[in-house]
Amino acid sequence: MTLSPYAGPVAGLPPQTDLTTDTAIFTEAYAVIPRSTMRDIVTSALPGWTGMRMWIIARPLTGFAETFSQYIVELAPEGGSDSPDDDPEVQHAIFVTEGSLSLDVGGQGHELEPGGFAYIPPGTAWRVANSGRDTTRFHWWRKRWQPAPGTTRPDPIIAREQDIAPAMMPGTNGAWGTTRFMDPADLRHDMHITLVTFEPGGSIPFAETHVMEHGLFVLEGKAVYRLNRDWVEVGPGDFMWLRAFCPQACYAGGPGRFRYLLYKDVNRHAPLWPTG
Repeated sequence: MTLSPYAGPVAGLPPQTDLTTDTAIFTEAYAVIPRSTMRDIVTSALPGWTGMRMWIIARPLTGFAETFSQYIVELAPEGGSDSPDDDPEVQHAIFVTEGSLSLDVGGQGHELEPGGFAYIPPGTAWRVANSGRDTTRFHWWRKRWQPAPGTTRPDPIIAREQDIAPAMMPGTNGAWGTTRFMDPADLRHDMHITLVTFEPGGSIPFAETHVMEHGLFVLEGKAVYRLNRDWVEVGPGDFMWLRAFCPQACYAGGPGRFRYLLYKDVNRHAPLWPTG
């Protein structure tokens, strides 16, 4: 079995001798769910699936982040589903971190390996299965698609992060880059999934404060991340969950690069009614 370059849940259970002190925190502005808390006893399962369990690391909460859910799904060999989600208004994104995944989107079959990405538009039939002999893990984002005047539903996307050249942020000398799975100019999309990379010492040098909600899952490396008024050290397998307008910044700690998967909601009016 080939080791994956992408971190995931630790699973299992810690020994009884371990201390309970950890970096897990939930505030009015952000949450940190560290890898060490993603254990067997906090997994969930879904009807219509076989050989699966998942860690639900984000879900809409009234007054917090309200636009998306994010799962880490673990599939045993031959596990999967012919009907993963029966809500026709929900769009999906998948990023594979371990194993191999057979994905059928609208009758078109695809094989995804670690680094493989898929976007599935709302109202599209899809199926998923573990096509290998080892456990498969993938991230799964769900968001109800919001129509807008002059837009149609986006097309499916199948991609590999290894084939996409990162867009480098100006003035950073290559220290900060973003791998974009959706075209930022395509206003049909109301969410973006990206992979953000910082070289050692790279930083977000100001407190980003904006309307987008965020889910950030650390795939590699370590950093000190500013969340609201706090600086929190994060590393591989940790998850950060930010509500709108939560200030954020970071310093990549090295010695290797710091990388995370990023969700954000984009390209739509701010709703003027309760969304909970």
